[in-house]
This record gives sequence, structure tokens and C-alpha cells, in this order.
Amino acid sequence: MGLDKGKKQKLGEVKEENNGTEHIDRELVSTIEKLQEIQDELEKINEEASEKVLEVEQKYNEIRKPVYDKRCDVIKSIPDFWLTAFLSHPAFSELLTEEDQKIFKYLSSLEVEDSKDVKSGYTITFNFNPNPYFEDTKLTKTFNFLEEGTTKITATSIKWKAEMGISNTVTEEKKGNKRSHNEESFFTWFSDDQQKDDVDEIHDEIAELIKDDIWPNPLTYFFDEADEEDSEDDGGEEKSSDGSEDDDDNQDDEDNDGDEDDN
Repeated sequence: MGLDKGKKQKLGEVKEENNGTEHIDRELVSTIEKLQEIQDELEKINEEASEKVLEVEQKYNEIRKPVYDKRCDVIKSIPDFWLTAFLSHPAFSELLTEEDQKIFKYLSSLEVEDSKDVKSGYTITFNFNPNPYFEDTKLTKTFNFLEEGTTKITATSIKWKAEMGISNTVTEEKKGNKRSHNEESFFTWFSDDQQKDDVDEIHDEIAELIKDDIWPNPLTYFFDEADEEDSEDDGGEEKSSDGSEDDDDNQDDEDNDGDEDDN
């Protein structure tokens, strides 16, 4: 490819600045052009490598799909699996309100699916059992990365049942909604469905955490919660055991004191 127009102009400016004092070394210009050609060659290889990586990723996405489906079937038999996993995640434990947690109890499965060409986007799907909160059994949010650098976001418009909406408005609060005005529901995330040059930071973070943290191995977070419960149980037992030992020791001391008094 050689030097592009801008870089050639830059070299021309250097020549002008040095005209009459120290003429730029033609050999240096030639060396820089060779260096640029080598760099262009590397860029071409990198582009080819990226295409190959995408092809491999596409192939293994197809291989993973039936395994993910099998995992989904097993998870459905574990009570509150997804609720436990989300609450054990350091970020989502702060995001899910008490009302959100009640809704999550009806979450039957979670799916993350890349677009066919991998690089153009992905879809996150929450599947729910029939519940008293909304009519939908499936909530989705899709991120499409467009060529011009923008991100098109589409999401399910939740059909809340009567008096069950949690849109976090003052009106709802006045009607007796338990959610406080400044407490935002996780489900407001689905209301962000538009085209943007810069996706809202917290909403984008939620999508990435689900895609890159929760989805690949939710069992990691589910076990974190189980481990914490086991630790608490063990701690309680140890405390009880220690307390019993202390009581026995105190009783022995009292018996010894009584014997001495009798003497």
C-alpha cells in the first residue's frame, strides 16, 4: 500500500521545515515507506486472522447450542436457580430490588444467542413461567452493531398486568406501590430500545455482565450462594460447640470450689 496521502503530506512538511538548513535524508524517507509496507502487510494478516477467528467462533457456537439446551433442561429442575445465581453476583445483587426478586422466582430459563456472523450483535432472552406480574412469557433484548458505528437496540415492551407495573414513577408510588421513587427496577432495562451512538453505560454493562459473566457458567455463582449458606451453618455449629465446652468448664470450676469450701 505504501504511505497514504496524509503521511506523505507529513513528510512533505518536514522537508519544507528543513529546507535551506538540513535537507531530510531521502534514505530515511525510503526506510519509512518500507516500514509502512511491512505494517500494511501485518494489518492484512490481522484482518485475515480476525475472519478466521469469527469462522471458528461460528462453528463452535453451533456445537455449543445443543449443550446449552441440555443445560437449560437440567436447570429448570432446580428451584430458584437463576434468582440464586443473580443474587450471588456482586453487581446484580445490588441491582435486583425486593420486587424484582419476587419476579425472578418465575424465571425458568435464560438464553444468550450471538448473531449468525457473531460480530454484528447478540440477543438476551428471559423466559418466564406464567406469573401475576406481566402477560409476557418471554422478554428479549437485542443489540445490533451497525457498520456506521452505531448500536441499534430493540427490546420487549413489557405488558404489565393491572396495578403490577414497576415503571418507577411518582404516580405509582402515590397509588401505594411498595417501590420507593429512587429505587429503579431491573426491568426498566427493557425500556431502552432505540438507536444510539453511545449506549447508556449502566444498561450496556448489564448486557455484558449477563453475556460474559452469568451465561457462560452460572453454576459458579449458584455455588457461591450455597457455599455462603454452608459457611454460616458451620459457624453456628462451632459457636454452639464452643459454648457447650465453656459451660462444662464453668461447671467443673464451680464443683471444685464447692469441694474446697467443704474442706
